[in-house]
Amino acid sequence: MNSSTRTESLAGCSTDSQFELRTAIVAGVVAGKAGNGGNAWTRISLVLGLRRLGFDAVLVETLPAPPPAKAAYFESVCAEFGFEGFLVGDELPREVRERVEDASLLVNIGGHLTSPSLKRVAHVSVYVDDDPGYTQYWHTRGLLGERLEGHDFHYTFGANIGRAGCALPTGGIEWRALRPPVVLDEWPVVGSAGERFTTVASWRGGYGRIEEKGHLFGQKAHEFRRFVEMPQRVDRVFEIALDIEPADAADGDLLRSHGWHLVDPRAVAASPRDFRRYVQESAAEFSVAQGIYVETLCGWFSDRTTRYLASGKPALIQDTGFSRNLPTGEGLIAFTTLDGAVAGAEAIAHDHAAHAAAARALASEYFDSDNVIGQLLDQVGL
Repeated sequence: MNSSTRTESLAGCSTDSQFELRTAIVAGVVAGKAGNGGNAWTRISLVLGLRRLGFDAVLVETLPAPPPAKAAYFESVCAEFGFEGFLVGDELPREVRERVEDASLLVNIGGHLTSPSLKRVAHVSVYVDDDPGYTQYWHTRGLLGERLEGHDFHYTFGANIGRAGCALPTGGIEWRALRPPVVLDEWPVVGSAGERFTTVASWRGGYGRIEEKGHLFGQKAHEFRRFVEMPQRVDRVFEIALDIEPADAADGDLLRSHGWHLVDPRAVAASPRDFRRYVQESAAEFSVAQGIYVETLCGWFSDRTTRYLASGKPALIQDTGFSRNLPTGEGLIAFTTLDGAVAGAEAIAHDHAAHAAAARALASEYFDSDNVIGQLLDQVGL
C-alpha cells in the first residue's frame, strides 16, 4: 500500500440501521489514545447519546496511516458498542463522504477535525472544549491556528468561563457550558466492593505547564502532592490507576511511602469494558484536578467522575469552581484543603449507602445524556 493510499484508508465497523435517521458525526481521538479506556468513553457517550435521541451517529477520527494496533483498538471499540467508525486522512475518502454527506450535526471534540472541508460536511458544527484553560490560553496566543474556526457553536466543560470569578480569557468566543454526558443504561448502579477510593489519572497529562503573566499553572502532579497524606489520615484504601513516567519515579515512591496503592492503568483500564469494571468495583472516587482547572476556577468537571456517580459511587473531588453549578455534600463532595478532603472521606465512609444513592440521583438529574445532549440540540436548533 503506497503512502497516498494509506492516507485515504479507513477503518470501519458497521451496524444495521432500521430507520432513516439524521446523521451526526462525532469527531475525536480514540485510536490515537489506544489503551485509554476512559478517553474512549467520552466519545462513546456522545455517539450512543445521539443515537438514543434519533440520530444515526458515527465516529470519525483523523489518523493517516494508522498503525495496525491503533486501528484494531478503534475497530474493537466501535464493534463492542455497535456503531460505525472511520479512520481517515486529511480529506474524507469518497466512500466516507457519501456516508456522512448532508449530516445534520458535527460534534468536534477538541477541534480534532481541522480541515475546513470536513467541518463543512454538517449543517451545524459544534466545537466541544474538554481541556478548558489550555484551549483559551493557546487560542489567545494564536497557537491553535484555525482549530476553533468554522464552528457554529462553542461548548466547554469549563462551566464558569466568561463568568465573574473565572480567570480564563474568552478570546472573543461565546463559550457555552456543557456537562459531560453519561448514558445511564451503560453505567448501572453496582453495589460497593470493598473500601477503595480510586481514580484513573495521568501524573502530568499530555501537555506542558502554561505560564501567564508570570504565573506558572500546575498540573495534576502538583495537586496530588498537596494531598499525599490522605491514606495516613483516613482508614480507607486510596488507589490510583496512574500513568506515570520513569522520570517521575521519585513521585511514585512518595505516594507509596504515604500509603497510596498504585496500579498500571494499562492493566486495569485499557479498554472501555475494563475501565467500567475498575470504576464499578470501587467504593468511591477520590481525585484532584489539573492545577490550571483549580487555579482559574473554570468549573471543569470530569467525565470520568460522571461515570462513578452513575454507578452509585460517591465522588470526593477537588473543587475547580464546579460547586457553583452543582449540588455538593451528598454523593458529590468538593474539597479545597487537606482537612476538607479528610472530612469528606470520613463522611462517605460513615454512611456510604446514603452517599451512593445520592451519587446516582445526581448523575440522573445533571449528567443523563438524554438531558445534556437534548439541551444542546435545542440550543443549536436541532
